[in-house]
Amino acid sequence: QVQLVESGGGSVQPGGSLRLSCAPSGRSFSGYPMAWFRQAPGKEREFVAVSRFIGGSAYTPYYTNSVKGRFTISRDKDKNTVSLQMNSLKPEDTAVYYCAASSSRGLILSSISKTENYDFWGQGTQVTVSS
Repeated sequence: QVQLVESGGGSVQPGGSLRLSCAPSGRSFSGYPMAWFRQAPGKEREFVAVSRFIGGSAYTPYYTNSVKGRFTISRDKDKNTVSLQMNSLKPEDTAVYYCAASSSRGLILSSISKTENYDFWGQGTQVTVSS
């Protein structure tokens, strides 16, 4: 059984930082896209960032505009994990953050932000930014 387990959520003041991690079990996602989404109360789940496989052992990150320059997605190829470093956090970043993985290596750019293109999801971890 494939599972994605997130960790690292919590509460922080505006301007603070948090680091989320996602550890898959049951299979490796080496060479496959892994992403972070978030869902705030009363809102739809939205794309945050993806580590997209571009061939060989290379990955390229993509971000939604609202987090560019503040969030960094990274992969540990040896540990098969993906992380999200979140800096300069704002109250509007408050949400449940979900790790997601796709079973399609060749996820095209127009598809990376759509939830239906990800086959595996974590249980979510709460991030609260408040003074």
